[in-house]
Amino acid sequence: MNTTTADARSATFTAQPGTGQLRRSADNRMLAGVAGGIARYLGADVTLVRVIIAALVLFTGAGAALYLAAWLLIPADGDDESIAAAWIARRQARSR
Repeated sequence: MNTTTADARSATFTAQPGTGQLRRSADNRMLAGVAGGIARYLGADVTLVRVIIAALVLFTGAGAALYLAAWLLIPADGDDESIAAAWIARRQARSR
């Protein structure tokens, strides 16, 4: 690999939005963007992630709780904080 190839790959990698950070997807969403965000973070196919989540929901029941937790704890694209963090911040601001 020469320097030009390495620079081109580096530029392509850094130009991808959200790479390196787990965020709920705004573009690839069916419900809350959790599967799209996880797929982007892992570099996996979003359909595979959705199938795994659906299997967890159907076979263990834990999938629904995990999806809900991810929806509350993972910030969306373009947001600085998650839904849960924003809710906690508002509650703390009211109690002061």
